[in-house]
Amino acid sequence: MNMHNPPHPGEIIREDCLEPLNLTVTAAAAWLGVSRQSLSELLNGRNGLSAEMAIRLEKAGWSNAETWLGVQLAHDLWRAKRNADAITVKPYPMHDLSESPPSLTPP
Repeated sequence: MNMHNPPHPGEIIREDCLEPLNLTVTAAAAWLGVSRQSLSELLNGRNGLSAEMAIRLEKAGWSNAETWLGVQLAHDLWRAKRNADAITVKPYPMHDLSESPPSLTPP
């Protein structure tokens, strides 16, 4: 099921992880072993969530890495689909599997 405007993972981290514990960005960054700037950029949606950060969040006890990466993927895909009309790609020609495949060079 497609979501309408799924949240950026930084928004979820801020609202569901930091705020209930009254953690500042500085304290959370120290706990997670990342720079304050790096965490701030994630929380403010200027950077995406990396696989490494997903593991750090999991180790902190905040859900699991796969869930965090799924949230990031849903957000990225929703944003990309908003601009899908601007992506021009022709369908790859189908061919008889008993023949050699068509050239990969565009016509």
